[in-house]
Amino acid sequence: MRIKYPSTPHLPWSPGLQNDDRRIAHLRDLTGREVVVTEKLDGENTSLYRDDLHARSLDMRPHPSRTWVKALRGGFGHEIPPGWRLCGENVYAEHSLSYDDLEGYFYLFSVWDDRNVSLSWDDVRAWAHRLGLPTPRELYRGPWDEAALRGIEVDPERMEGYVVRDAAAIPYADFGTRVAKWVRAGHVQTDSHWMSRPVVPNGLRPGSPEQEDGA
Repeated sequence: MRIKYPSTPHLPWSPGLQNDDRRIAHLRDLTGREVVVTEKLDGENTSLYRDDLHARSLDMRPHPSRTWVKALRGGFGHEIPPGWRLCGENVYAEHSLSYDDLEGYFYLFSVWDDRNVSLSWDDVRAWAHRLGLPTPRELYRGPWDEAALRGIEVDPERMEGYVVRDAAAIPYADFGTRVAKWVRAGHVQTDSHWMSRPVVPNGLRPGSPEQEDGA
């Protein structure tokens, strides 16, 4: 069964918040919790299953970047337990931002089990290590501290923003109050611009697995 990745609400101070976006209802479920803040990458949210995959919209129209991630899943899909899904950012193709130092083309940011629970951040990192995948760069880890989060420096020329999540496991029903994002002002939210233009692959860090494989 395919399950659409839930919409991530904006933090109250997110400059990218628009009329058609959703602001987090409250911060009570994050207050007093250990949280992890990671860089929000500019790519395509993609869910990988044992024998299937899809973009966040469940749309899988043909595209070279999707062909690449399909081949990636083929290499380790048998290791994904039935009913589980691995979600991450497919950054093979340039979208609004251009990267030149990626650790890989698929950054794992969440793992969901067969009970539809998003595993803890430590478990996500363990899965990433097991499969040889990078995870988004950590910008903060510690107790919820609004002042610290507001003070995170974001270079809008090089970063889309950041995501804050409860470090513990998160049931699907609680996602909307235990995960939130900060997005730069004016960031393009649609896929039409990059899907319809020639593919420009992002740059890889020397020594990354994809570079060694000739991706």
